[in-house]
Amino acid sequence: MKTRMTILLAGLAPLAFIAQAADITNAMIENAAKDTKNVLSFGMGTQGQRFSTLTQINTKTVGQLVPAWSFSFGGEKQRGQESQPIIANGKMFVTASYSRIYAIDLKTGNKLWKYEHRLPEAIMPCCDVVNRGAAVYGNLVIFGTLDAQLVALDQNTGKVVWKEKVDDYAAGYSMTAAPLIAKGVLITGVSGGEFGIVGRVEGRNPLTGELLWSRPTVEGHMGYKYDKDGKALDAGVTGTVNKTWPGELWKTGGASTWMGGTYDPATGLAYIGTGNPAPWNSHLRPGDNLYSSSTLALDPTTGQIKWAYQSTPNDSWDFDGANEFVTFDMNGKRYGGKADRNGFFYVIDAKTGQLQNAFPFVNKITWASGIDLKTGRPNFIAANRPSDPTKGDGKKGSTVFAAPAFLGAKNQMPMAYSPQTGLFYVPANEWGMEIWNEPITYKKGGAYLGAGFTIRPLNDDYIGALRAVDPKTGKIVWENKNTAPLWGGVMTTAGGLVFYGTPEGFLKAVDAKSGKELWKFQTGSGVVAPPVTWEDGGVQYVAVVSGWGGAVPLWGGEVAKKVNFLEQGGSVWVFKLASKI
Repeated sequence: MKTRMTILLAGLAPLAFIAQAADITNAMIENAAKDTKNVLSFGMGTQGQRFSTLTQINTKTVGQLVPAWSFSFGGEKQRGQESQPIIANGKMFVTASYSRIYAIDLKTGNKLWKYEHRLPEAIMPCCDVVNRGAAVYGNLVIFGTLDAQLVALDQNTGKVVWKEKVDDYAAGYSMTAAPLIAKGVLITGVSGGEFGIVGRVEGRNPLTGELLWSRPTVEGHMGYKYDKDGKALDAGVTGTVNKTWPGELWKTGGASTWMGGTYDPATGLAYIGTGNPAPWNSHLRPGDNLYSSSTLALDPTTGQIKWAYQSTPNDSWDFDGANEFVTFDMNGKRYGGKADRNGFFYVIDAKTGQLQNAFPFVNKITWASGIDLKTGRPNFIAANRPSDPTKGDGKKGSTVFAAPAFLGAKNQMPMAYSPQTGLFYVPANEWGMEIWNEPITYKKGGAYLGAGFTIRPLNDDYIGALRAVDPKTGKIVWENKNTAPLWGGVMTTAGGLVFYGTPEGFLKAVDAKSGKELWKFQTGSGVVAPPVTWEDGGVQYVAVVSGWGGAVPLWGGEVAKKVNFLEQGGSVWVFKLASKI
């Protein structure tokens, strides 16, 4: 039995005991966005801006960028590789498909160790066998697995230090997001909204894995805090039972927290997005269905919800609100930017949750005519909601054409923000879908949709578009179109650059002000992961994981057929300037 540490949940103080023997401390993580020698968190800083102050690689020198080394994940297990590498203490920690993690020597590219989680045969990931990254704390590296476990490994040896079951994979629970460290608390969510799971956020002691608190993201469920002996104590119901959910549907209400979260030391709040309500058939659950398709601001030490903003009430199109909330300064205040799956970009006061602005970042939106800035609610177009199947033959509702498609105007691929330009760089997709509702009942471990769909491209020449978005004006400053959908993340630097990958296999660098393409490299497989950068010994490096997969080839309808020529892979590429070799 593990030794439990005494934790004062009221103040958490903020977990000062952890700093005793910690290699990586709270202070290091809170200042990670300014640390040029390491990448200590998903998002290149807990705020999620994915901005680096490094300038050695810039608009004038980027043409000299060449590979320094490449590492293959090996084996027959490929599929989607969506991981962001973590850089710490001379090592790269990078996760791979099928719940694997590697430690790699930064200077040589040599493998130091590998941990391959033993997965049961009956795992049920909705959207490929992906993993988006790990967290580091003390001397541990921590990641979630497809069978809904958390595993903490010794950074030097790869040996398991602790392992905790989060939930039942047979009920559809899994974990794909990179964990977040905020005020010394390990914060994680769960995947599985398409199986009728109940979304939640949990806070743990990162050194032991013990639970500190748990906060459900579906209204009506009880939250808990845990005493020093691990006993669960009631911490209040989320919302009000049956206020925005009818009957018993809240008990299998979805709202999974599958993208992880961000944390801003300036506000002291952690931000996490929630997924679609379950089932998709919105006529079964009249009401707003809080807190699905929303952004939640939490106290990271207690899990208390400080504010919530719902972007798609009574969601009928699978418009998860799980996308990242990226905090930034504007007009002397702290705001958060969010490019939602529903096609609107939201600018929200990071302290209060008050909506400041909302505007489209894609060309075609059919479900709403706009967002009412006074109420914060969408102006729904009723005719473009899939109809109630019980009003017809009882088997299938009428089909509507909806845009964006359910894979979203932006999905898992994280955007970036540059304080230099004041612009967000958003990987967007232009596509639509034919969608209809069907009757559905919950069955443990079964798909819980109540809808059918077919995704279709909206244009002949492109689906993806990297867009520079001005949060003040809502204007798209420039765009770079891409034939295939964009599914990898973005990074921007003080060198005036924006880096992003494409399913066609390229890592690209463009001018942050104009969007002009300055450099590209073929990685050998599709890039569906975000790049990072750091410096070592006076040399700046850029890294990205390559390996085609994710949701598009699994769920993409006509779009999947369009990109079926793309090959799978599994590797990480590292680059530096030729003059530095």
